[in-house]
Amino acid sequence: MQSMNAERLALGTILIALLVLGLKLVAWRLTDSVALFSDALESLVNVGGAVMAWVAVHYAKRPADAGHPFGHYKAEYFSAVLEGIMIIIAALLIVQQSVQALGNLSSPQDWGRVGLLVNGLALVVNLLWARLLVSRGSQLNSPALTAGGRHLMSDVWTSVGVLFGLGLALVTGWAVLDPLLALLVAVNILREGYGVVVSSVNGLMDSAAPEEERSRIEELLHQAAAGALQVHGLKTRRAGVALFVECHMVVDGAMTVQASHAICDRIEEAIQVDFPEALVTIHVEPEHKLEPSGIAPG
Repeated sequence: MQSMNAERLALGTILIALLVLGLKLVAWRLTDSVALFSDALESLVNVGGAVMAWVAVHYAKRPADAGHPFGHYKAEYFSAVLEGIMIIIAALLIVQQSVQALGNLSSPQDWGRVGLLVNGLALVVNLLWARLLVSRGSQLNSPALTAGGRHLMSDVWTSVGVLFGLGLALVTGWAVLDPLLALLVAVNILREGYGVVVSSVNGLMDSAAPEEERSRIEELLHQAAAGALQVHGLKTRRAGVALFVECHMVVDGAMTVQASHAICDRIEEAIQVDFPEALVTIHVEPEHKLEPSGIAPG
């Protein structure tokens, strides 16, 4: 169910990105503003990123197989890294356009006012969809959707700054504000692209689950491991929607395999109540493996 929701959101993002791109291209043609051109160029990146996110979400939901026994969850991180790289390339292209525009300034009085209104409509559409993506991407633990939402929010703030600055240029007649705003847009996009790449690379490198999730897992181990002597060596990692949990459980050496297995089942079920996406691995050990820093069962 989670993968289906993520895939539908990814498909919806493609449609929204195409709509916003169309609106921004119309706004640019009506004004011939380099700042609005840079805004439209970022939306072009959004379209490419949305397509990659949809492909990644679709691929990531495939079940584990002989070649990928731990599943295909990390496909979303590759999509997010590529989107981050595309964001950075777009920013560099905007810098190039802005520098050229500084030597060929046009009068703000020649701009079509309707173009600014069209760009404002694109801003509202982006804002609504970005908030949805960030919220649902976090709930679904989808790196691709979350990266897309963060990029759209960056696009929203870019559009706000551009519209404010172009409005100021219309009032003051300072044509130089147009390319200068485009340069500021490029800086903002570079910052966002860097953040997307760094967070996605961390996911590819098996970063641990967030501290609040680990604390909850430790609490569940304390509650559910009754009958064992100790649980230690807890390791967690996030891979897209999946949460991998591994730990060592120490039991009395005389305990039967069936009894220790029953405790393992109880721990796994308790964790999956709070984290349905969790894949739990428990190593059973005899009492001489006790450690000073282990979790004592409640």
